Amino acid sequence: MARHSPARRRAVRLRVAGALLLVCAAASACAASDEQTRPARAKPSRTSSASASAAASKAAARLLPGMPPPLDPHDLYAADRPGKLSPVVRGFPSRVYVPNTLSNTVSVIDPKTYKVIRTLQVGSQPQHVVPSWDLKTLWVNNDLGNSLTPIDPATGKAGRPVDVHDPYNLYFTPDGKYAVVMASMDRALVFRDAHTMRVVKSVPVSCYGVNHADFSPDGRYFIVSCEFSGELLKVDTARMKVIGQQRLPLAGAMPQDVKISPDGRTWYIADMEADGVWVLNGDAFTRPRLLSTGQGAHGLYVSRNSRSMYITNRGEGTVSVLSFATGKLVERWRLPGGGSPDMGGISADGKVLWLSGRYNSEVYAIATRDGRLLARIPVGGGPHGLAVFPQPGRYSLGHTGVFR
Repeated sequence: MARHSPARRRAVRLRVAGALLLVCAAASACAASDEQTRPARAKPSRTSSASASAAASKAAARLLPGMPPPLDPHDLYAADRPGKLSPVVRGFPSRVYVPNTLSNTVSVIDPKTYKVIRTLQVGSQPQHVVPSWDLKTLWVNNDLGNSLTPIDPATGKAGRPVDVHDPYNLYFTPDGKYAVVMASMDRALVFRDAHTMRVVKSVPVSCYGVNHADFSPDGRYFIVSCEFSGELLKVDTARMKVIGQQRLPLAGAMPQDVKISPDGRTWYIADMEADGVWVLNGDAFTRPRLLSTGQGAHGLYVSRNSRSMYITNRGEGTVSVLSFATGKLVERWRLPGGGSPDMGGISADGKVLWLSGRYNSEVYAIATRDGRLLARIPVGGGPHGLAVFPQPGRYSLGHTGVFR
């Protein structure tokens, strides 16, 4: 499709304008009484140990080769607990990196003072700041500049840009081998070497506007949203091949962020035209249902305790809170004075949700305890996919920080 086609003009315009806890209520008391009343627990038999070992081996065999196994098979975000920083990042200063699409800059915020302490010049139309799989580099996606600018999170300094065509967004396969460039204008998923960014395979797609993704618990597949044609893709990670495609059941749908539930059973896809999130069975990849959240639903972020998900409603200046236990909304926080909450991340301690104000040239710091606005910080024009770094987790799957 030609560069001057309506779909692509629209793409550019939009970018510029994006149950063990309840076993005993009083554990110590129960332990004391139980020790006196119950018989000693029998040691596991060799048969039961062998069965458990076989089950563990079977589960490990299903994982994408080379992928670190989940810490907890029932919680994909178990490695993301408050303050649980990898040794790789423990010495890095805590910062908020904000790409300003209209200013071609990255604003660097000190989260302790809520002040911009540095402004970095980068390439044309930076869209997202993406932590690398090994957590050592932050990549600025200069979409129209056709490059990635590396930032050293230890010093906050930018390095020499790397030539990468049409990098609207960036992800990493769970085994750490490949970067996956969401080449929206080129209509392709481009697998590159995760370190050198050399092209390994370019996968053409028939949808328009590939932009966000997330990976299955075993890393074997990932689901991609196509915002300009209202479609979803299912991609085989190892084969680098599209194995499923469907159009969302709503005329004019514009799917955005994608996030999987902690138990790995349910996928959520924000949709800024449907004003809610699509709830999907990723394995079956059947027709999803819509959960209304608010106007212009856009970004999805899992709380540090894996109990809730924060949903940004960019069109109405609110954040909805979803309970994973019930699958229902439990709160809606409204920004005083309005705003356009877009993309962001959560502080390492889990107490602050940081979001860009896409149409207001500002960043919001929001208390996750009660939704109170802590700060409204002026930045450059068109702030988009900001990254809070460092965050807990063993490795990054990309975007503004999806850690496991």
